[in-house]
Amino acid sequence: MDAELFPRARREVAPGAVHVPDWLEPERRRELLHACREWARPPAGLRTVRTPGGGTMTARQVCLGWHWYPYAYARTVVDGDGSPVKPFPAWLGELGRRAASEALGVEPAPYDIALINFYDGDARMGMHRDSDEESDAPVVSLSLGDTCVFRFGNPVTRTRPYTDVELRSGDLFVFGGPSRLAYHGVPRIHAGTAPPELGLTGRLNITLRVSGR
Repeated sequence: MDAELFPRARREVAPGAVHVPDWLEPERRRELLHACREWARPPAGLRTVRTPGGGTMTARQVCLGWHWYPYAYARTVVDGDGSPVKPFPAWLGELGRRAASEALGVEPAPYDIALINFYDGDARMGMHRDSDEESDAPVVSLSLGDTCVFRFGNPVTRTRPYTDVELRSGDLFVFGGPSRLAYHGVPRIHAGTAPPELGLTGRLNITLRVSGR
């Protein structure tokens, strides 16, 4: 929105889960978008993720540091072109540590995984848990482009109780502690809501994790 009656405020959505609106500065958003476009190029580029049951995820993905596939990690794109996974840059790890520190007041181990998901207007993400890591360090989520509905639930069930949060371009969402294994998903993308100056059609979600490996 161009103007709002009340500025969006930092919010604890659940214990250990914090939403910080507009956390990324405009220049950092542009830098991150440029980096995502480079990471998306082959080899080991943006791919469609196929589930063990034969289905496909509607959000496409590229990985850094460790390659995630349902439901494990590898050093090569085992479900794609077989190339070595792209390296995880130190500057992205520092961004993750700063995000976790400012949102939750914690200093996690160095981040070494990035899962970058691209959503077009019709893409969705079902309720799931980020449970394939061997570390309980907080997950850092950064948004660029179109606004989405981010559904944040509980660690026990994919169903209620959950809270729907509007994530816009530049927003930060961090979840750790008692919410580290909470179910979460993206039931809706608001197509065409990306800031025009960013030059992005669709939504990018950069998720940072600690492998513990």
